[in-house]
Amino acid sequence: MENKIVRQDVLSRIKKIPIVETLGFEFIEMESGICEAIVKHQKKYDGIYESFHGGLLMTVADSISAFALLTLAGADAAITTTDMNIRFLAACRTDVRAIARVIKHGRTLAPVAVDLYDMNNTLIAVAQVNYIILNK
Repeated sequence: MENKIVRQDVLSRIKKIPIVETLGFEFIEMESGICEAIVKHQKKYDGIYESFHGGLLMTVADSISAFALLTLAGADAAITTTDMNIRFLAACRTDVRAIARVIKHGRTLAPVAVDLYDMNNTLIAVAQVNYIILNK
């Protein structure tokens, strides 16, 4: 995949977050309320059905959502998840590509939509993550 725009200020902040290194996020795009990344599939991330564990896919969705929001709220914004939901549609036995889009950057709340795909471009899950912006 060809790299698009990646916000260096946001990237500098999130590279300090341990889960980013642990899961090995590879950022493709990060600009204006959108973040796209790939997380490599590793056998140690499998659940009972030898596919990417659902809890880790939720972690990917939560993380990528925050990164998309930081492109609008600012790299140093204080944000936190208030709630999230995910619908699993198919097993993922490859790397996962996550695309997050901020639905609305409100004064205090910001919902974010996430689509998760396997490397065959099969939609494996959809999520919505809601954030509260603490320092506006």
